[in-house]
Amino acid sequence: MTDSTIRRAVYTVIGVLILAVMLFPVYWMVNASLQPSGNTLTAGFLPLHPTFAGYKRALSEQGDNLVTSMIIAAGTVVLSLAIATPCAYALSQFRSRWVSVGLLAILISQMIPGIVIANALYTAYERIGLLNSIPGLIVANCSSGIPFAILILRSFMLSLPPSLVEAARVDGAGLFRAFVAIVLPISKNSLITAGLFSFLFSWSDFLFALTLTTKGGVRPVTLGIYQYLGTQVQNWNAVMATAVLSAIPAIVLLVAAQKYIAAGAIGGAVK
Repeated sequence: MTDSTIRRAVYTVIGVLILAVMLFPVYWMVNASLQPSGNTLTAGFLPLHPTFAGYKRALSEQGDNLVTSMIIAAGTVVLSLAIATPCAYALSQFRSRWVSVGLLAILISQMIPGIVIANALYTAYERIGLLNSIPGLIVANCSSGIPFAILILRSFMLSLPPSLVEAARVDGAGLFRAFVAIVLPISKNSLITAGLFSFLFSWSDFLFALTLTTKGGVRPVTLGIYQYLGTQVQNWNAVMATAVLSAIPAIVLLVAAQKYIAAGAIGGAVK
C-alpha cells in the first residue's frame, strides 16, 4: 500500500468523522421526532418503536405556519429577483464612477444589524398598516435578499460578452427584449443561486417575524416553533417533527439546485 493511498484513507476517515459530528444534531432531531414518549432525555439511540404521532400533531398544529412561511419565502424570491436582476445588469454595464458608490452603499446595507432594520420597519409599518401581513414580511425579508442577489448577479454579469447584446440589437431587438431574451437565459445559474439564498434568508427568518407580527393571524414556522416550545415542553416529538418538516424544503432545494450553484460558464455562447 503506497503512502498516497494511506493518506487518502486517513483523510477519508477524518472527513467521515467530521461529517458525522456535524450531522448528529440532525439525526437526533429525526430520532426524537419518532420517539413515542416525546422525551428526548430518555430516548434511545435508535427509534426501535417509531411512531408518526408527532408528525401528525405537528401538521395539524403547525401546518398553517408552514404554508405561511412558504408563501413568504416564494414572494421574497420573486420580488428580490425582479428588483435585483435589472439593477445588477445596470451596475455591470454602466461605466461611471457612481457605480462604485452604489456598490459601496449595497455593501454597507449588508452590514446594518437586522434589529435596526426591524425596528425602523415596525415604525413605518405601523403607520401604513403593514404589520401582521404577509406582504410586510416579504418586503422586510427582501431587505437582506436584494443586496445579496445584486452582488451575486453582478459578479456573473460582468463576464457577459458585450457582443451578445450587440448582436441582438443589430437584429432589431430593443434593450428590454435583449435583456429578457439574451441576458436572463444565460444568467440562469446565477439567478437560481441568488433565488436560493433569498429563499433561505426568508425561510429561516425569525427576527422580522417576531418584530413585525403582534397578533397570531400571520405566523411563520420559525415563530411557530419558538412559541411551540412554551406549550409542548413535555411533547418533544411534536416539536422535533415540526423542526424536521421545516427543514425539508430547504434540503430539497439545496439538493435540487446544487448543480446550478457552482455553474455560470457561458462558453460557446459567442460563435
